[in-house]
Amino acid sequence: MATTRIMPLHIGKGRIESRAISDIIDYVANPQKTDNRRLITGYGCDSRTADAEFLLEKRQYISATGRVRGADDVIAYHVRQSFCPGEITPEEANRLGVEFAKSFTKGNHAFVVCTHIDKSHIHNHIIWSAVNADCDRKFREEHEEEILLHQAAKNAFDEMGVKKLPKVKDLQAEYAKLLEEKKKTYAEYRRSREEMRELLTAKANVDRVLKMEVEQDVEKEKDHGQR
Repeated sequence: MATTRIMPLHIGKGRIESRAISDIIDYVANPQKTDNRRLITGYGCDSRTADAEFLLEKRQYISATGRVRGADDVIAYHVRQSFCPGEITPEEANRLGVEFAKSFTKGNHAFVVCTHIDKSHIHNHIIWSAVNADCDRKFREEHEEEILLHQAAKNAFDEMGVKKLPKVKDLQAEYAKLLEEKKKTYAEYRRSREEMRELLTAKANVDRVLKMEVEQDVEKEKDHGQR
């Protein structure tokens, strides 16, 4: 099963923005790790010049919006996506990384996917621009609601002491178990309801018979009094 971690990239101390972006892209695009760059895919940019293109988008964004942040500004996002040994081929991993990035950014952000094969486990490094293709919004602005929801969920799990979410198969098994118990409970409820109906019917019959007997006794007493 693949594990995915998303990290915002900041300029950091002692660096300029262009150096910060080029450093991370130079690392993930290392030819020795990517089969001589064969396992690198760019989307919305040329993977060989992605750092310069990301910077250009950032400058166009500032020019269009007038929004400027300090050293805490997010300049790009870095995703690490790891696979178990033997789980997937390098080509499949790269394709999966592209599909994930397209889906996650809704196809609105340029990115590069670099698949590393220098370790025992294949893993992807995905870098996408913090600025969208129209250079008028940043990733956080577009996904504020999802990010806040994720943060709220993380805080809630942290407070509960939950460190690892259950697997989908476990949740499906638990759901199936609960559904089966619900069906049994409902069947018991229907049996109890039918038994209650039978008891009420029997009680109504008894009440009717008793009422008839009382009425007959009253009639007998009237006839006896008239004599």
